[in-house]
Amino acid sequence: MNNILFVALGGSIGAVFRYLLSIFMLQLFGSAFPFGTLLVNVIGSFLMGIIYALGQVSQVSPEIKALVGVGLLGALTTFSTFSNETLLLIQSGAWLKAFFNIALNLCLCIFMVYLGQQLVFSRI
Repeated sequence: MNNILFVALGGSIGAVFRYLLSIFMLQLFGSAFPFGTLLVNVIGSFLMGIIYALGQVSQVSPEIKALVGVGLLGALTTFSTFSNETLLLIQSGAWLKAFFNIALNLCLCIFMVYLGQQLVFSRI
């Protein structure tokens, strides 16, 4: 039952953080490209790399894994939003933007997981 509370707490933090970042990016860049989703996916990937690497080099409690790994990151990065925005770009005929959305999300997020891991592994 404790882990459920940690997931709920992390999820509420992640959802609010996602909302604020999305609003910020919308104000900064407008709505022509889903920069908000890209940013939360990149940040979430970096944090996932850190959490994973910390779990490999030290004991990360089940509560921290539930709070950050499942709750916060689960609410912060949602693949469904990425998928919907990409489909909307395709349906509107913006094939190039759709391609860049896919390429940037995949490449940057994989790189950020790697970067997060390396940040932790370089400190041990």
